[in-house]
Amino acid sequence: MAVRYYRLKTLLKEMRLALADGSYPKLLEQLNQVAILTLNDWCMEMLDAGERSNLLEIIDPRNGRVSTMVESQLPVDKWYRIIGKATFAEVILDRLINRAVRVTLTGESMRKQGANLTHADQAE
Repeated sequence: MAVRYYRLKTLLKEMRLALADGSYPKLLEQLNQVAILTLNDWCMEMLDAGERSNLLEIIDPRNGRVSTMVESQLPVDKWYRIIGKATFAEVILDRLINRAVRVTLTGESMRKQGANLTHADQAE
């Protein structure tokens, strides 16, 4: 099973570069064949028109066929505004949310908890 992980901003930048160098169709094909695509830091920044379009090109063909996992610190009800243009936001979120399994984490951040750990070299 193929799995790919991206920070959303990094993937959108890679897609912009692929458009410029002609490798966009190949990148889309690769992304659409991945069994699980994980997009971290979802909706951290407003999307521009090109980013919205590229995101739809990823999300739509995967819908109902393979899994797309998004990870965000922003509540789902704020995603619409961050995606931007209503028609794109509706289509993208429709594809993601209708079949979604939501997992809401609570409690202290694991990164904060890890900051309190003693490093092995300091333990001696």
